[in-house]
Amino acid sequence: MGITSRMIPTEDASARKREIEEKLKQEQETLSFIRENLEKSDQLTKGMVSILSSFESRLMQLENSIIPVHKQTENLQRLQENVDKTLSCMDHVISYYHVAKDTDRIIREGPTGRLDEYLACIAKIQKAVEYFQDNNPDSPELNTVKARFEKGKELLEAEFRSLLTRYSKPVPPILILDAISVDEELEVQEDVVLEHLPEAVLQDIICIAGWLVEYGRNQDFMNVYFQIRSNQLDRSIKGLKDHFRKNSANSGILYSPAVQTKRKDTPTKKAPKRPGTIRKAQNLLKQYSQHGLDGKKGGSNLTPLEGKDDVLDIEIDSYIHCISAFVKLAQSEYALLAEIIPEHHQKKTFDSLIQEALDNLMLEGDNIVSAARRAIMRHDYSAVLTIFPILRHLKMNKAEFDSTLQGTAASTKNKLPTLITSMETIGAKALEEFADSIKNDPDKEYNMPKDGTVHELTSNAILFLQQLLDFHETAGAMLASQETSSSAISYTSEFNKRLLSTYICKVLGNLQLNLLSKSKVYEDSALSAIFLHNNYNYTLKSLEKSELIQLVTVTQKKAEGSYRELIEQQIQMYQRSWLKVTEHLTDRNMPVFQPGTKLKDKERQVIKDKFKGFNDGLEELCKIQKGWAIPDKEQRDFIRQAQRRVVSDTYRAFLHRCANISFTKNPEKYHKYRPEEVEEMIGRLFDTSA
Repeated sequence: MGITSRMIPTEDASARKREIEEKLKQEQETLSFIRENLEKSDQLTKGMVSILSSFESRLMQLENSIIPVHKQTENLQRLQENVDKTLSCMDHVISYYHVAKDTDRIIREGPTGRLDEYLACIAKIQKAVEYFQDNNPDSPELNTVKARFEKGKELLEAEFRSLLTRYSKPVPPILILDAISVDEELEVQEDVVLEHLPEAVLQDIICIAGWLVEYGRNQDFMNVYFQIRSNQLDRSIKGLKDHFRKNSANSGILYSPAVQTKRKDTPTKKAPKRPGTIRKAQNLLKQYSQHGLDGKKGGSNLTPLEGKDDVLDIEIDSYIHCISAFVKLAQSEYALLAEIIPEHHQKKTFDSLIQEALDNLMLEGDNIVSAARRAIMRHDYSAVLTIFPILRHLKMNKAEFDSTLQGTAASTKNKLPTLITSMETIGAKALEEFADSIKNDPDKEYNMPKDGTVHELTSNAILFLQQLLDFHETAGAMLASQETSSSAISYTSEFNKRLLSTYICKVLGNLQLNLLSKSKVYEDSALSAIFLHNNYNYTLKSLEKSELIQLVTVTQKKAEGSYRELIEQQIQMYQRSWLKVTEHLTDRNMPVFQPGTKLKDKERQVIKDKFKGFNDGLEELCKIQKGWAIPDKEQRDFIRQAQRRVVSDTYRAFLHRCANISFTKNPEKYHKYRPEEVEEMIGRLFDTSA
């Protein structure tokens, strides 16, 4: 056991030793491998160093050879570039000397049909001018290219004028009417575009104008532009005026075909609304003569001059539409001008462009005012009615007119307000003088209607006032324009309405006073009453039918009742004329008798005289009054019926009292008429056809 213990450590030591020896052997082998590799690496390093040394030597040799060559080549390249640049500059400079020759043909032939090529040619000439000015200002070539440049500019100006002249045409009247007409059936109005120039031509004109401004240093083309376009604007308006004269005389209505591309289902537009003019007065005259006042005399001694009024209507319509056309065309002209003329010259050029057409319109307006003034001097106040539709249209369009002329000279913008003021002044003067003429119309016996019907003065006054109803706002403002009581007063629509109401009441009051004076010309008070009755009744019915009564009652609340009282008073005045007939039938001087008692001769004579007085008076009045007239059928029937009832009842009562009295052997000699016959005779009063 002890031996075993000693043997185990010995074996472990041997094993350990062998293990160490093996590791040592491996390490020695590794070391030997590393040493071999190091030797090989050293050999390789020596070889690489040898190769690099050789490469470095050769590279230095190459560098020493190439660098001088490179420097020499670089110098040569630089010299070549300088030569090329010099040659290029020489070519460029030489080209300026050939510009005049190279561009001669194109400049002579002009820019027509090849504007872009022509402008490019002008650009070359311009560059040549700049070159010679900078580098050789004393050379003859400078004068040559300058002359060529000026020639080119002149031809461009000529082309500008030529294009404008050739393609600027007056706008057709029907197209203008389409542009200014209003179709009430359309909720949104479609604007009619007025194309003054073809698009390609417009672009050429814009291009030329731009060049002339930027390079030509020329503003003369703006004068050319406004002169040509001004002429076309004026011709367009005159063409519209001629269109009215030619077409309205035949049809009385203008139809303007709409642009076909706009609404295929509507080949024509509505005719432009025509303003109310004095033709309406003539129509009213016919209306009152045919309806509510149907008598022999109608209601006036006036004869409608339809032909003359139609011509006047055409002139008024023409002027009104020309005003609207001017606004629309001027707006269109400004839109065109804005594309061609530089912005800072647009307002001035536009001002010059519209002057001729605007002056002609204002001159025509002044002529209308002058004609109205001459008519007033002749006491022809109906002529002033022509001013009302024109003035209303001018005031309605003043805001758009002012907007269109915005930026123009003050003298231009003031032309329309001046015309409006003139029209308001002459209109107000006519209104006042008309009112005075109604008051001062002389009482001429030969001018009085023999049948007591409506006087010409009454019908004229009513017709005149009815025209004011159509233009009540214009007439009210016209009267307000002459108010000088306070400049601070704000002339509202209500204020103007009250002024017009006051004026109408003044005219009616003057008419009433004059009629009362005229009625005294009649020797027969009954005819005087019929005359006043007819005129008062005509006035009241006319006020009611034309709605003038609403204006009257603004300041005279009881006007209608006052007229009815006047009419009733005249009826009562007329009825008094029958008293000299019916007074014979009263109990005055009638004998008192007892039935069966024989009358004395004196008593019988009294009864005979009563019958004779009644018969003679009845026959005389019926003969006289049958020739009088009451045009209003309702009034005529009422007066007849009332008089027939009064006379018939009185006559029947008288016959009843005399029924049992024997006052003559020939009763049929005195009892000539039965009550029914008396009624029939009275029923034929005021009937000139009977």
